[in-house]
Amino acid sequence: MPKKARPAGDGEEEGPVPRQAKVEAACGSSSPLDFDSPSGLFESFIAPIKTETFFKEFWEQKPLLIQRDDPALATYYQSLFRLSDLKSLCSQGMYYGRDVNVCRCVHGKKKVLNKDGRVHFLQLRKDFDQKRATIQFHQPQRFKDELWRIQEKLECFFGSLVGSNVYITPAGAQGLPPHYDDVEVFVLQLEGEKRWRLYQPTVPLAREYSLEAEDRIGRPTHEFTLKPGDLLYFPRGTIHQAATPEGLAHSTHVTISTYQSSSWGDFLLDTLSGLVSDTAKADVALRAGIPRQLLLQVETTAVATRLSGFLRMLADRLEGTKELPSADMKKDFAANRLPPYCTGDGAELTAPGGQFPGLDSTVRLQFRDHVVLTVGPDQDPSDETREKMVYVYHSLKNRRDTHMMGHEETEPHGLRFPLSHMDALKQLWTSSAISVKDLKLTTDEEKQNLVLSLWTECLIQVV
Repeated sequence: MPKKARPAGDGEEEGPVPRQAKVEAACGSSSPLDFDSPSGLFESFIAPIKTETFFKEFWEQKPLLIQRDDPALATYYQSLFRLSDLKSLCSQGMYYGRDVNVCRCVHGKKKVLNKDGRVHFLQLRKDFDQKRATIQFHQPQRFKDELWRIQEKLECFFGSLVGSNVYITPAGAQGLPPHYDDVEVFVLQLEGEKRWRLYQPTVPLAREYSLEAEDRIGRPTHEFTLKPGDLLYFPRGTIHQAATPEGLAHSTHVTISTYQSSSWGDFLLDTLSGLVSDTAKADVALRAGIPRQLLLQVETTAVATRLSGFLRMLADRLEGTKELPSADMKKDFAANRLPPYCTGDGAELTAPGGQFPGLDSTVRLQFRDHVVLTVGPDQDPSDETREKMVYVYHSLKNRRDTHMMGHEETEPHGLRFPLSHMDALKQLWTSSAISVKDLKLTTDEEKQNLVLSLWTECLIQVV
């Protein structure tokens, strides 16, 4: 097990089986990580640091360096991605820009060495060996099962998308100039060694990626070398750069990142549109027209005063709101996250199995961490009333091969129910098991239709 951990910056260191259980069955080899639950996975991921300590002292606050002298963990990390994996991956049809970037840091600037079209391994290896270029492989969880397994559990733990990139850098080279990111970053060192330098953020908890000139960032606040099995965490906005030392073999590390566009500001923007819409239906003041020629005015002090009054009205309404409307965040998370990790053909995720649920059945929710509930207007264009509905979105049918690849917008898989079904759905969500008869719905037909719909989507099972 990991033997020592410390905040980064102490100077240089030396260095019948339930259906879901089948789906989440481990693949053959044992793992030093705990995949029994999302919280268990994260606890083992940052061990020996405790989860409570991590969020109290480090999350969004300062870097954490965990150096481990654990050969078994180092071997496991090395299995996640190796330089030698590139040959087989290139044979599957990788493309520059989409799947692979080739780059170097030259005099503090990023130089991209991508070719056009498909990546050929021999050319990639030539650029790596002769031009000392770094190979950046985008979203390897699309192809590497164990990274899928890790990132799927982390998405459940954080309730946010989790992406990854692999960086392979030859000896004495650096791929990227100093920069900061708009994501929380976990670095796992897989092969070789990497020398890291971290700097004081110029934009704490940054909302966008940015390069930083060397003459603006000052002296490093932290310097250290990562070796296989080591883990580094730093908050978004942390300026960083890393290079492979001279005289050593190449370095391979993977960055696992999360919490992009997941701030309170993002959540407020997501919630406000629905809140304003609901309030405008109930209060004629919000439906009144803006003053004539308002859009032509330069002085807006009086308008700002009026808007502040509306915001206070919205705040008062929010205090008594039971169901927060979400315009996009929940929907986007459900649509774009990884499907549950599974071995085999994944039929457990798409075809309902087990006993057919009836009125006398006892049922339980499955894949709870892959399902979100949200309230919103009816999206059926034929329904002119636009009544509120409950949406049950899930990721069971999501595509692993497009995860975090920025493809065109996709609609999430799921179901919609009348708002009157919310209490019954909450019963299912909060109970380990519940009798169909006890669901808080008016008629037996409604109860049976609800559980049948969820069963058809593989979201409940009879126990």
